[in-house]
Amino acid sequence: MKMKKNKKRDIFAPLDRYEEELIKAIDSNEVAEVPNQDKEMNRYRAYVEYTLNKIKKDKRVTIRVEKKDLESIQKKAIKTGIPYQTLIASILRKFAQGEISIGV
Repeated sequence: MKMKKNKKRDIFAPLDRYEEELIKAIDSNEVAEVPNQDKEMNRYRAYVEYTLNKIKKDKRVTIRVEKKDLESIQKKAIKTGIPYQTLIASILRKFAQGEISIGV
């Protein structure tokens, strides 16, 4: 039985069209700097730190939701600028902490 040789594979190959266009834009100085770059970098660092800390504490839950309810939540999440899963988790957290209640 022949052993296969491990070839090193370029994880960036092949590039898709968007990636090729992005590299061309960078190489030709067509890319503008982000205003308030330090502030933006700090903001995204905070997102990463928060996410990494939450991964250790979070538990996964599977729930059934009506399609129209999920679509409504997704639309509200888009307006808010956060992922819909984050919005759902936020609502559940507030309910668990007694910040919101449900009239039954």
